[in-house]
Amino acid sequence: MYEKKPSVYKSPDLANLKAVVIDHRTTIYIAQSVDPEEARIRYLSRIANRKP
Repeated sequence: MYEKKPSVYKSPDLANLKAVVIDHRTTIYIAQSVDPEEARIRYLSRIANRKP
C-alpha cells in the first residue's frame, strides 16, 4: 500500500556537474554538456512563472 522511503539517499557526484551561479544566494548544478546561459534562463523563467 505505502512505499517505504529509503533511509539513505544517494546524492549526485558534484565532480561530474558544473556550478552555475544565479545570484548571490542561488547556485544550481547542471551536467557538463549543458550551456550555462541556457540553464540560467530556464531557471529564471521557471521562478518567474510561479504563483506567489
